[in-house]
Amino acid sequence: MNSITEYITFNTKSRFELINITIDVEKILNRSGIKEGLCLINSMHISSSIFINDDEEGLHHDFHEWLEKLAPHEPIKKYRHNDTGEENADAHLKRQIMGREVVVAVTKSKLDFGPWEQIFYGEFDGNRKKRVLVKIIGE
Repeated sequence: MNSITEYITFNTKSRFELINITIDVEKILNRSGIKEGLCLINSMHISSSIFINDDEEGLHHDFHEWLEKLAPHEPIKKYRHNDTGEENADAHLKRQIMGREVVVAVTKSKLDFGPWEQIFYGEFDGNRKKRVLVKIIGE
């Protein structure tokens, strides 16, 4: 059994962003030499998410609208977490909805996706440096 652990780092530009990181994960998989196994992709921030879905602009807009209805950013005073001086309670709730990590099968040295599947980093409290863990295990 072999394994590789790497991190993808980048700066987010806005409070809400959906960033396709599929190519970054594929590059790590290619460096790993692993042909069969599992790939874990994990957001290292409690106000962001990793998820798999379609890379379609309309859907991304729908995610933003839907998440704002479920956990609106404002009014900030509506959340007890924000009593601590933070203003990101909504981002923590959005992360719970969208998920912390994904696991993708590795088959014949490729991420084994269904049609249209891509890996996304979802940012809900942006404008700073971010980090994503990629751990691949297999043979």
